[in-house]
Amino acid sequence: MAKPIIVTWGGVQSTFDHEKLDRAKLYGKRQRQILDPHEQRCERAELSRDGTLLIRSGMTAQGYFDEGNAWIPNGKLVGLDADGKPLPHIPSTLGEPQKLEGPVDPGELLDLAVRSVYTLDPNGLDPKLEGELRGGKVFRFVFCYRGGYDTELAYLVCNGGAYFALVGSPAVSDWCELQTTVADDPGGDDDGDELDFEMF
Repeated sequence: MAKPIIVTWGGVQSTFDHEKLDRAKLYGKRQRQILDPHEQRCERAELSRDGTLLIRSGMTAQGYFDEGNAWIPNGKLVGLDADGKPLPHIPSTLGEPQKLEGPVDPGELLDLAVRSVYTLDPNGLDPKLEGELRGGKVFRFVFCYRGGYDTELAYLVCNGGAYFALVGSPAVSDWCELQTTVADDPGGDDDGDELDFEMF
């Protein structure tokens, strides 16, 4: 079982067991299965470019081949910055207390590119925090599930008596405006600007 999500607010610690919420759990799923002549389920696989390796589903998630066709497992990969220098590894936040920020403006959720949603089962919830969440307040904390080279933001919310963590990154939008407003000239003659479709 995965380690719990632990948060602290006002010096008091709260713990949540968590489970990832996906579309299949909300709506169910159907899967088309391909069977061989013996009614056994077929598994997808593909050949490597040079035709020497048969790659089954899930194998490419375990590592990579370098230019010399040597196998490099994910555990040996390192992150690099724009200058090619190694980035510091960030440990998982699961099982480690994370400080809650807030209450924050609920509008922040509208600017969040949500990657994951977790249903939370309180296991030692601070009564004051519970009251704030049930009152519609939103809290924010740093989240990193497996550990890596980047963190995400998680927002702790309560809806209908159930607790959720919405995890993602802020979506930054660049807004553009006209520097000047073009006004119509009511006294001008627009007849010369009309298109003559016969000229096409």
